[in-house]
Formats: sequence, C-alpha cells, structure tokens
Amino acid sequence: MSLIKNLPFEWLVGIRYTRAGKRSGRNSFISFISLISMAGIALGVAALIVVLSVMNGFQKEVRDRMLSVLAHIEVFDASGSMKDWQAVAKQTFQNPEVLGAAPYVAAQAMMTRDDSVRGVLVRGVLPQEEPKVSDVAKQVKQGSFDSLKPGEFNIVIGGELARGLRVGLGDKVTLIAPQGQVTPAGVLPRLKQFTVTGIFEAGHYEFDSSLAFIDLQDAETLFRMDAPTGVRLRIRDMLQAPQVTQELARTLTGDLYLRDWSQQNSNWFAAVKTEKRMMFIILTLIIAVAAFNLVSTLVMTVTDKQADIAILRTLGASPGSIMKIFVIQGALVGLIGTGIGVGLGVLVALNIDVVVPAIERLFHVQFLPKSIYVISELPSDLIWSDVYTIGGVAVVLAFLATLYPSWSAARVKPAEALRYE
Repeated sequence: MSLIKNLPFEWLVGIRYTRAGKRSGRNSFISFISLISMAGIALGVAALIVVLSVMNGFQKEVRDRMLSVLAHIEVFDASGSMKDWQAVAKQTFQNPEVLGAAPYVAAQAMMTRDDSVRGVLVRGVLPQEEPKVSDVAKQVKQGSFDSLKPGEFNIVIGGELARGLRVGLGDKVTLIAPQGQVTPAGVLPRLKQFTVTGIFEAGHYEFDSSLAFIDLQDAETLFRMDAPTGVRLRIRDMLQAPQVTQELARTLTGDLYLRDWSQQNSNWFAAVKTEKRMMFIILTLIIAVAAFNLVSTLVMTVTDKQADIAILRTLGASPGSIMKIFVIQGALVGLIGTGIGVGLGVLVALNIDVVVPAIERLFHVQFLPKSIYVISELPSDLIWSDVYTIGGVAVVLAFLATLYPSWSAARVKPAEALRYE
C-alpha cells in the first residue's frame, strides 16, 4: 500500500479512474464498458494463442509423420546412379550432425492387381540399413519389413494402397516399369510380379496410398540400374536440415545434388506458413475491435471527467500530466486484459487434450471423426515466441488506443470546463 502512495500523482489518478466508480450510474456504466474492453482483449489474446498452438500442433504432427518415411537429406548423383555410395556415406559422417546413412533407389511405376491400377513411387532399400534413416520398419502393421530379401521379389506397401488394390499379405501384385524393352513386336513395358509381405501405416495419406518398398537389388534389376540412386541421411536436428545441407554441399566431392526434407515438400510448408500468417492477422482483428472499445471508453471518461481535469489544471498539472493519466488508465486496461488472455490461452493450449474431449462429451459431438481424419485428437504445440508476439501486439494496440483520448484530455480548457459546474 505504501508503494502505491509513493507513486506519482498521474499514476494514482489513472489507477483510480480504472477502478469501478460508485458515485453515479454514469461512472458505473463507463467502468462496465472498460471491463468489456478488457474482456475483449483477453478473449482475443486467448483465442489467438489457442488457434496458433493447434495449428503448430497439426504442422508438427504432419511433419513428424512425413519424416517417419522421408529422410532428412537426400544425396544423389547427377548421372542418376551412385556406384560408390559407401564412399559418399563415409564422407557425410565427417559432419557431426549426420547420424545415419542408407542407399536407395527411387523410381515411378504402375502397380496392378486384377482390374485395379495405381501409380506408385517404388523405393528400393536395404532392410538392415533403412532403420538408420526412417521409421517405416516400425510402422509395418502386418507382415515384416525384413521380408525384403534380394531375389525373392517381395514388396511392402502402404495401407491405403493395399485397400485400393484389395490385396493382403501373400497376394501378388504386378509392377510395370516405365522403361520398356525393345522386341520384334515393338517396345514393350517390363513387368514383374511381386508378393505382398508387409503393409505399413505412416498416418500420412500421400505415402500410405502411393509408396512401396522393395529390396535394393530387386529395384536395380527391375529398373535396369547398376547402382543405387543415392544416399539418404538422418541428422541430429531435423530443423537444421537446410544448414547441414549447405555444409555438406561444400564438403562432399563429386557431381552430387543435395536436397532436404523442406525442399521436397516446399509447397505444403509454404501453404501452412501462409495460413498461419493469415489466421494471425484475422484473429488480431478481435484484439483491434477491443482496442476500439477502449478508445470509446476513454473518450467517455474524458467527457465525464472534464471538471476533474480542469481542477487538476488549475492546481498546476501540465497538459503532459493530464495526457499521462489517461494513457496510464488505457494501458492498465490493456495490460490486465493481455495478462488474463495470455494466462487463459496458455492454460487451454497446454490442456487441449483435456478441454476438447470435455466439450465433445458435453455437446455430444466429435471434431475429428476417426472415419474421416487420421488424427482423432487435436494436437497442440505451444511456442513461447508466438505468445510473446501476441502479448506484445495486444499491448501496443491498447497503447495506441489511448493516444487520441489522452490528447483530447490534454486540450481541455479549465475555464470552459468549469463554466457550468
């Protein structure tokens, strides 16, 4: 209490004006409008924090599912085949960020079963090396990833692809390679029958519906290659993939090309980034509306307190001091509203797995049906830099909302204000 008494008089008057008035209905009404502005800022801040956290959660969930199948970095030769992939892998391990390396063959093909046809991305791998760069072996729900053995022509396919072709373990599928073979009858496509020995579920529709794994040697035989396409790498921190890619490009020898996972899916990540930016702008308008309410509140306060302003001016208060009083009043409303909103938003974002099921049970709805969405629960990833940005924007908008009413209060002339008192 003694600390408050030692504050400058501008702070004391500004804090007093912020509190609910009890002397008249008009004061109470102004205080009610002030509370509405504070609540509006709080709700806007909380909504923005929760929405961005959920969007971050979706982005992280999809990214993790993609990278369970994709490698962090791919290194491939300009000629289309890398004959000495072991030497290239050894060079990559000179970078301390590289944790694993494995060769691969990547090619497009057609997969047929009876009258069903699907376009697929065929990836030839070494089953014993693939776990070093991806988690697909852990995602095999039926069969085994280790069933991929050279010369046996076994294949592991995605769950959506298996359902589309209506195949299960032990069934035969035919791969049609685009590279044809010349015969007296003309150019004919190369066909090879494979046995389905595994079905994986990555949780990402694009991969589950169009990706198939075969043994590396079988892939080289089918696509008439004499060496792997390149080497796939896993690094310590996937978010550092662009920087590590640049470092490897400077140190690796040979005519090599490198690309990281963000380049492979640049359109998707650009779309998510744009969507997040637009959501930030749209939801910031909620805070802006609350700031406009704060302007009207302060204008009404200035009109109601003209006599008080005139008395303060006659006692020696400068126009700057009068302006500071109303800036303090508006800033306090903004700070308190922002503080409440940040607390509420962080609380909901950190407990979204509890809040959403409770709402679903209360209203008997399901936001993400399992029959439609792979993700049946709302993910949330609270990023503190977003919280700081949202809080800063809210405080700045609240401060800007105080400038005109405060400037108007500083221009009140004592004689005219007291003429009819």
